[in-house]
Amino acid sequence: MIANPPLLIASDVDGTLIDDRERIPLKVRNAIRRAVSAGTVFALATGRPPRWIHPVLSQLELKPVCVCANGAIVYDAATDTMLDVCNLSPADLKTIVGIAEAALAAHGGAGFAVERAGESAWAPEKELFLVSPTYVPAWFSEDNGMVPLDELIGQPAIKLLVRNEHLSSADIYELVAPHIPPELAHVTFSVPDGLIEVAAPGVTKARGVEFLASRIGAGPSDVIVFGDMPNDIEMLQWAGHGVAMANAVPELKAVADEITRSNNEGGIADVLEHWF
Repeated sequence: MIANPPLLIASDVDGTLIDDRERIPLKVRNAIRRAVSAGTVFALATGRPPRWIHPVLSQLELKPVCVCANGAIVYDAATDTMLDVCNLSPADLKTIVGIAEAALAAHGGAGFAVERAGESAWAPEKELFLVSPTYVPAWFSEDNGMVPLDELIGQPAIKLLVRNEHLSSADIYELVAPHIPPELAHVTFSVPDGLIEVAAPGVTKARGVEFLASRIGAGPSDVIVFGDMPNDIEMLQWAGHGVAMANAVPELKAVADEITRSNNEGGIADVLEHWF
């Protein structure tokens, strides 16, 4: 536990900040508002792209700078500005697709999708989220673009999604990740339902949170973070106080400084009440 009130709080969204109805519980909202009133900066650190964070922030009546797409984008919600973008190149996308296709060939193959940064979170979804013809959606979307695979990977992307609806995300990770060297890309997952996420080398939430901290003159010892899935591991390891939710995966709990007593119904609030 860090002794002084943190200068920065960064929280994952799904499985951490919001409940099953995509609402931030009142107890958590109140705790965050007390922290912000005391001068602490609050930000999201999420796998979501910028276009998916505004409904969350609106519940807090905040428009902070946030870490999006697992650290591939640092986004200013107040000005709709991409402050920092880190892409995978078309050449690297092609290599990664080839690796994934070979690794999953005996398990039903793979479908692919990409997230692109764009210039605005409010750009049409079909310009920002594109899928290949074999991609089976992991969540409902009727506005994505569909293009041939060679066109899909023919432009830079902040994230490549590799999907196999017959396997769990952990299974896909075990099959694919060992064949992708860290100097080529960073591989993680944030949902259990047959989907892994691939970004440029070194792109993690920790990279984005460090960017946020540097903007306010804070170091790791001034930062508290919350998460629940493997894509939060590096962030919890970097921060002075890393908190895993009660519902977190075991590998995240293993690196956490603290584990909440309850899930997103109030777990974050229980921790923040130590200072606010």
